Amino acid sequence: MISFKGAQYPKDVTLFAVFFYVRYGVSYRDLEEIMAERGVSVDHTTLNLWVTWYSGAIAEAARHRKGPCDRSWKMDETYIKVKGTWVYLYRAADKYGKILDFMLPERRNKPAAARFFARLLEVNGLPRKVVIDKSGANTAGIKAIDKMLAGFGRPISIEMVRRKYLNNIAEQDHRFIKRRTRPMLGFKSFVSAPATLDGIEVAHMIRKGQITPGVCPFRQFAELAA
Repeated sequence: MISFKGAQYPKDVTLFAVFFYVRYGVSYRDLEEIMAERGVSVDHTTLNLWVTWYSGAIAEAARHRKGPCDRSWKMDETYIKVKGTWVYLYRAADKYGKILDFMLPERRNKPAAARFFARLLEVNGLPRKVVIDKSGANTAGIKAIDKMLAGFGRPISIEMVRRKYLNNIAEQDHRFIKRRTRPMLGFKSFVSAPATLDGIEVAHMIRKGQITPGVCPFRQFAELAA
């Protein structure tokens, strides 16, 4: 449960603002006006803080509450600008396009790939197959985790397929993230960037019906904070 103790505004008001920002292509100043039209006077800097404070915790709840996924995985990265520098957002989906997980490390290397793959296993279990591009870092990271699993007695290695064209599902899924982040013109810090991206990914998962299909999207988002 996410604590809203001491918050100036009701929980639903705060969560509505966070959801509206991560779901739709609005700026914080636009959202400030939208909230004012609904009788809520809140500064755009406060809205920024709400997204930074709450999105990460909501995303963590979504990771554990999402529906089951297929055991054939697609793992890929896309570029995100943080502090004027392009960095990699790691993302993974199953063969049907359901989101498995996401992570924004500061570097694209073997430790980062291994960390992300370990996160995938933590919630999604063991895959039957993992499709990646020809990134040496991703290959090395997955092999490192596979070796660790073998040390714990797993007799069969994870099948790894290095073919870029087979990763089309994961690459196409980046478009939603790009559409939402493009108007932002990059992030100013590694504090706000992961939190905001977490919220955007959760909104995307809700759109795909991975949380509670048939329930109002905002209500699904709010229930993740319960």
